[in-house]
Amino acid sequence: MGHREDLLEGAKRCLLAKGFVRTTARDIVKESGTNLASIGYHYGSKDALLAQAYIDLVEGMSDGFEGPELKGAPGSLERFQEVWTNVVATMQGPASFWRLSMEIVVMGDQLPQVRDELAKAQREGSRGFVELFTGVPEVEVTDDTTDTLGRFYTTLMLGLIAQWTFDPQSAPDAGALTEGLRRLMTAATPN
Repeated sequence: MGHREDLLEGAKRCLLAKGFVRTTARDIVKESGTNLASIGYHYGSKDALLAQAYIDLVEGMSDGFEGPELKGAPGSLERFQEVWTNVVATMQGPASFWRLSMEIVVMGDQLPQVRDELAKAQREGSRGFVELFTGVPEVEVTDDTTDTLGRFYTTLMLGLIAQWTFDPQSAPDAGALTEGLRRLMTAATPN
């Protein structure tokens, strides 16, 4: 690995250990075995590096949302429950990643450049959610669908992260989310 990759890996470890706010450039350099000038050269700033590290962590985490193999038909309640079962399983392990996510959400106004980078990544994450739940390949998901259905899934995800971070004992599982959706669909369907 070169300095760029070493910095990224070191930044990921620092984020999980210390969070966004408490991670310093010196922490990253120590963890990565590089030098301070490398951060500016490869990423422009410590915050830009940390934003990229967080995006990489999210992408790695989202790979687990599919589980070994989704069996429910795309768009079905079964698929909905399978995906959320896999998501909740990631929340039941060490919570440092999800605490990190909440830290980044609440500090967005303090770091507008980071917020802007993460907002772009969030939009693509919303597009990825559509593919995961509906089976429509990500490249075929329209902007309108991303901005409606994708944002719906993203909103559910952020709410779930908040609940699992704040009070895991009372946070909903996939069955409760699926039953809530089922009841919503029933209420919205005219008799």
